[in-house]
Amino acid sequence: MRKVLFILGELNDADLEWMVTRGQVMHVPAGQAIIQQGRPIDSMFIVLDGAFAVTLEGPQSTTVATLGSGEMVGEMSLVDNAPPSATVRALRESRVLAMPCPALSKKLADDTGFAARFYRAMAIFLSDRLRSTTRTLGYGDAVSLDEHVRADDEIDPALLDKIALAGLRFDTMLRRLADA
Repeated sequence: MRKVLFILGELNDADLEWMVTRGQVMHVPAGQAIIQQGRPIDSMFIVLDGAFAVTLEGPQSTTVATLGSGEMVGEMSLVDNAPPSATVRALRESRVLAMPCPALSKKLADDTGFAARFYRAMAIFLSDRLRSTTRTLGYGDAVSLDEHVRADDEIDPALLDKIALAGLRFDTMLRRLADA
């Protein structure tokens, strides 16, 4: 699921407005990196359109993911201040909304409501990613005695309304930024 849906499902309309007015739309040519493994970042990015490869650099570089519209990158470094663990490079001409880390960090420090919603969204997203990774690595193969465990492809009903609202908010963001 697109990361932005987790985030926008928890944030409110005023939060979205703040992001649209504080963020900067960047056009990224094919081949350009917006995040370099091991180098500090200055922005968190929301992919508006295009495609990006997430690559672990080393003697044998490995592409671990391909990201498209609605994905976020740089959020881990924003949260823990550690350098990025991968490089994110445009596969074709793309557009992102760059959220400057200093402005976002200040907003998180000054607006406790925004911070609570943002960090809750991050926790939900990271929990979902960890569950998915655990299943992928085969740790979830054991038969569970817990009858409340959802199937791999089942979405928590409590999230469905938030996902629909988040989709509308993302569409609103795209329209607002297209007009800018």
